[in-house]
Amino acid sequence: MFLRTYLLKRLLLLIPMVLGITFLSFAMMRVAGSDAVLQQADAAGLALSQEVLEAQRAELGLDQPFLVQYGRWLGGFLTGDLGVSYVSGQDVFSTFVSKLPATLLLTGVSVLLTAAISIPLGILSAVRQNRFTDYLIRLCSFVGNSLPNFFVALLLMYLLSVRFSVFPVISQGIGWKSAALPALTLSIAMSAKYLRQVRAAVLNELGQEYVIGEKTRGIRFSATLWKSVLRSCLVTLVTLLALSVGSLLGGTAVVESIFMWDGVGKLAVDSINMRDYPMIQAYVVWMAVIYAAINLVTDILYRVLDPRIRLEGETP
Repeated sequence: MFLRTYLLKRLLLLIPMVLGITFLSFAMMRVAGSDAVLQQADAAGLALSQEVLEAQRAELGLDQPFLVQYGRWLGGFLTGDLGVSYVSGQDVFSTFVSKLPATLLLTGVSVLLTAAISIPLGILSAVRQNRFTDYLIRLCSFVGNSLPNFFVALLLMYLLSVRFSVFPVISQGIGWKSAALPALTLSIAMSAKYLRQVRAAVLNELGQEYVIGEKTRGIRFSATLWKSVLRSCLVTLVTLLALSVGSLLGGTAVVESIFMWDGVGKLAVDSINMRDYPMIQAYVVWMAVIYAAINLVTDILYRVLDPRIRLEGETP
């Protein structure tokens, strides 16, 4: 009963949050000092007369006051209509949904690779603390965390595409082979950051009294590590993976642009450059809902994994 009430409360809080975020994004795009008509003319290299510019602005409704424009968009949004793209002239909702499969695939592969790299290496580094293996893993983590994504992307592209022709240079549709390089690029950066946190969490648990007690009772260290220590670290691991999923579902514009991966991130960047307000608003709504949903699922997982953790408003 409490869980149902908690879920309802969080969903109700999502409404003002989404409205506030969409209002701010709508306002900030207007403050940028340009509009879709000028951006399209500049991109096409056209010099349009002031009369033509005004006529096109009136056609898109850009000649109206800011609050009127936002009110029109909000009215359509509340009725399930996200509008029409200023650039392509296509329905915003269908266009945005068409980019989701690519983003979902890239997110899934990247998270799996990140978990496969950071969790074992973080555990190994903690177990081999202050030994050669630990120093080597920490050095690789430092290097990986220092390299920008675009450099890693170009390096992998040269090695695995140009030099050895294992994967295509740019994506060729939605498939695991096309997703391999962008996913590996993202997972290297995330793993370099997360394995240090996994290491810290495992080291913290290894210093607890129950670990020492199990050792004195003759319980094998491997059993203690896998059955007790890692179970206690699950909250940390869930937090790291939740952060990864949230950021990846929002799209990674730099990596997607380099590999020409046709996902949500690339769509958002192109829309911002062209001042495609309806498409930008769809992206903003998506990000707000995704992060709210990820936070909600993470809170519930905390409660399931560790019964000592109480949800907001829950009595002991």
